[in-house]
Amino acid sequence: MTFKKTLLASVIGAVVAGTAMLPMTASAETLRIGYSADPETLDIHEQLSGGMLRLSHLAFDPLVRWTKDFQFEPRLATEWEQVDETTTRMTLREGVTFHSGNEFTAKDVVWTIERLKESPDYRAIFEPVASAEAVDDYTVEITTTEPYPLLLNLATYIFPMDSEFYTGETDDGNEKAEIVKAGNSFASRNVSGTGPFIITERRQGVRVDFERFEDYWDTDSEGNVSKIILTPIAENASRVAALLSGGVDFIDAVPPNDLDRVREANDAHLVEIAGTRIIGFQLNEERVEAFQDARVRQAVDLAVNQEGIADRLMRGFATPAAQFSPEGYSGHNPDLVPRYDVERAKELMAEAGYEEGFSVDMIAPNNRYVNDAQIAQAVANMLAQININVNLRTMPLAQYWPEYDTRESDIAMIGWHADTEDTANFFQYLSFCIDEETGAGQYNYGSYCNEEIDALVTAADSETDLEKRNEMLSEAEAMLYEDVGYIMLHWQNLAYGAADGIEIEPVVNALDFPYLGDLVINR
Repeated sequence: MTFKKTLLASVIGAVVAGTAMLPMTASAETLRIGYSADPETLDIHEQLSGGMLRLSHLAFDPLVRWTKDFQFEPRLATEWEQVDETTTRMTLREGVTFHSGNEFTAKDVVWTIERLKESPDYRAIFEPVASAEAVDDYTVEITTTEPYPLLLNLATYIFPMDSEFYTGETDDGNEKAEIVKAGNSFASRNVSGTGPFIITERRQGVRVDFERFEDYWDTDSEGNVSKIILTPIAENASRVAALLSGGVDFIDAVPPNDLDRVREANDAHLVEIAGTRIIGFQLNEERVEAFQDARVRQAVDLAVNQEGIADRLMRGFATPAAQFSPEGYSGHNPDLVPRYDVERAKELMAEAGYEEGFSVDMIAPNNRYVNDAQIAQAVANMLAQININVNLRTMPLAQYWPEYDTRESDIAMIGWHADTEDTANFFQYLSFCIDEETGAGQYNYGSYCNEEIDALVTAADSETDLEKRNEMLSEAEAMLYEDVGYIMLHWQNLAYGAADGIEIEPVVNALDFPYLGDLVINR
């Protein structure tokens, strides 16, 4: 196999390997994708986001992955067993090679876990992991600091990287393994994974090209996609028009007002999935003193009409939320419901000394979540009812995350899917007191802090009695509901559109990470 390096317009030295492979069971096919956004970087540990996890499932493989019914499916790990209360032994798949041609072994898993523990975005998730050790080339033992019931959930985040490829220094003396947020690192420009596709060209914000990896290990997969052309199309109407005109074969984030149009199209079809991603806003207590007062946070929450947004803007394609946890999650609390009440909100503003209100800046993406810019404008209008005047700025995702990371606005929109499929993940990232050392609160834009809630969730994370753990997390949801550490809007449903013959339904899921390596095209 030949290992080559391609010079791209916006990505210098992006490394690619292999050539297109003929499929296992059907003719080779090209898939043209129109996503609302393209990957922010090629370093899968630089940014924890849905777009990056989609990329991970294209160019890398996880140790295990979720099935459509939320069971664990072996991938690079074929077996696992609990050795003692804190140690899990995993048997790894043999005969797997990276895109560089290097052999996949246990040392790559250990190296990847150690890097995850250093990643600003991932280290909070991996804080329970004390160590990882290669027992032999195809056996790894992962030890947690105390009994931890979610280790397999964590394994869905472990996409082994090519440790040999990413080790050493670049020509300018930088470590190849370094993680640079929104920066220009070796890993942000170069890829060597074990996944079904290699990246052959990338122009940020324009397109990403993939070809099937000729030495991909999963020969049982019926997937017959030999090439992918991913074009970011941020504007909803343009994305839908591209599908219906035949310009692309597959799109994500079909907006609510176009669901029927795609559903009734002659040459396309719609796939809908109940979603678990919470959409909401964070109030920056560091910049706005008023937001440090729970009464003001409660007033903001009461002024937002979640059911109106779900009904009118989302056209029923969302479920109004008053907590992080959707139904079915471990901490879902059925007693918590939206509580829209503008008059009570005005009373609380007056009680807190802000009857005359104040002005704030708000930021939101305009191509990440369904109707994100329109939702932000609606919320801004609702806050005007309690004399909070909002200066709203919306922007493409590629600009949004770097600005979000600066925390220099007063209110920010964020959506979050708990990729461990567990309640605790929401808290750990969105509402935990910020701790740069552990990574807790990595996406707590507003610097909200409630140590009592944090302690309860942390205790739940080491509770192996699942019924008791669920009760603890449900109590944490109730506490956050009263203290308003996050302005909940809704759980966003998912809708994909595909041309006829693109058999997308078997490979999409509620996680919003299509397994395109297994996609079958029958034109």
